[in-house]
Amino acid sequence: MLVLCKHSFDGNSLTTGREALKCLANVMLLKASTRQIFVDLGYAPKAAELLKHDNRDDEFLGSRLLFLCTYDTQLDFTDLFNNNNLADSIDTNLARQAKYFAKLGKNQPGSINVLALSESLKLFFNLTQFYPDQIPALTKSLLHICKILTNVRLPSPPLQPPITYIINSLLNLDLELKRSHIFATNPLFPKFDPRCNVNRLYSVLDQSIRRYNEEELEQLACPLITLIRNIYSFAPPKVREHMRSLMLPSNEDRLKPLGRSESFSSYLLRLSTAAGAPSIRESIQHMLFELSDQDATNFVRNVGYGFAAGFLMSHKISVPASAMEAWSTGEYDTDTASIAASSRSGRTSISDQGGANIGGESTPKPKVGYRINPITGQRLDMENMEDTGPPMSNAEKEREAERLFVLFERLRATGVVDVENPVTKAYQEGRFEELED
Repeated sequence: MLVLCKHSFDGNSLTTGREALKCLANVMLLKASTRQIFVDLGYAPKAAELLKHDNRDDEFLGSRLLFLCTYDTQLDFTDLFNNNNLADSIDTNLARQAKYFAKLGKNQPGSINVLALSESLKLFFNLTQFYPDQIPALTKSLLHICKILTNVRLPSPPLQPPITYIINSLLNLDLELKRSHIFATNPLFPKFDPRCNVNRLYSVLDQSIRRYNEEELEQLACPLITLIRNIYSFAPPKVREHMRSLMLPSNEDRLKPLGRSESFSSYLLRLSTAAGAPSIRESIQHMLFELSDQDATNFVRNVGYGFAAGFLMSHKISVPASAMEAWSTGEYDTDTASIAASSRSGRTSISDQGGANIGGESTPKPKVGYRINPITGQRLDMENMEDTGPPMSNAEKEREAERLFVLFERLRATGVVDVENPVTKAYQEGRFEELED
């Protein structure tokens, strides 16, 4: 280790030094115990100094060494922040990468640029994870990361480096800028296009849910959905409205029972009930509930009771009886793709292009309304009411009535849904008829 370190940092030959650095990084990757030896020899500050060089090889190798030192060592990175300007060095390198990818256009990036960016972002994430007190200093790199996000080419399929590292690097930052007052405008919502970063994340998620199976999404997609949920929680009203229009069912989706089409929202709804992917299922359910302003009535109207019931019951959220009634949509004079709902006034409407605008941020005047099935989310006028099966016998009708009676009694006993048993109601109203054997 000592020989490798001396050739890496103390030698006179730049070429020999970089080759030694590669060997050193490989040794530290393969044998964890060598990382503490590297720290004990006092070379961690010299690795931090490598990041000050305007060279992608040095950025790659220095970031790799420091990244490995975040595991299985007693290295205190606070000293590197204070004495070696680690946050500034990382920020400068990310600024260079942002400029590089902005100029690259549709051309293929150089492999060393992608490798250096990946290592910088991996180190960046670990520092935000293990040194949360340094997050304000690291948050100044938010602008550069956002520029890289919007300019880097999406790989196919998308959830692979550097996209996954870009997403991870944003997870722990002070995105709302509560502790970091260094930007006049939040880089997530730039003035020239406040929706550009949201659109990019939407594109990544859209391509991901179409390209990966449930098991792969379970392993890869949760950080992306967590990031989208986090951004939605503090986004400006118009951006929140845009996010709802992208992710919630549209009027076109309601021509069929929700979840039956090939739209983005239908893929989300199907994944929200994926038995083999519990983490992604829970994340999507939470996201759809938050897109509905965490209101049970809006949630049921947006996704249908069939998709909402499991989430609401498992989280012991009661559903008002009014949510189980058919409701009306409308087509608007505006091009805004939104559902406008006010929980205080009880009005709900949906645009022709779809999505939700909950909370009355923009409430166009409806011209034409459609009645919606609260269970399936489908327009009632598009339902096929023809019964193609054989008629039920009297005995089958009686068994079906008994089954429904038991189901409604069980549902009412949970206390989650305040609903009156229709069988009991019919009996009280004298609408029961004795059937002959």
